[in-house]
Amino acid sequence: MQEKYLFEYAVIRLVPRVEREEFLNVGIILYCSAQKFLQAKFMLDGERMKAFSPGIDLSEMEDNLDAFCQISMGKKEAGPIAKLDQASRFRWLTATRSTVLQTSKVHPGFCDDAAETLERLFKEMVLTS
Repeated sequence: MQEKYLFEYAVIRLVPRVEREEFLNVGIILYCSAQKFLQAKFMLDGERMKAFSPGIDLSEMEDNLDAFCQISMGKKEAGPIAKLDQASRFRWLTATRSTVLQTSKVHPGFCDDAAETLERLFKEMVLTS
């Protein structure tokens, strides 16, 4: 039997009006220490986002979400946070904040393959929400 690996994930949410506490799930960030895996994945549905928040700047949101991905991958051009170890980057990306882009609480689980688990969670939490 294949070993199961502990992973942690959070849902990335678009919260255009923080005071209303309404959000759309737009991505997932998943960390698995044993597999040395940290990756974020997102998708912006322009029509849905404009219906939810007509004044939203889609280009700005895409840039900010791309920064999540760049930091999770440890890209040099993503700045000083991207130079931290994977666990520290995950903690920084999932820290509580009151901005237009927020993450859910961190949830744990066990998986065989972190990349497959990211894809499954992305389909469940983002594509079908």
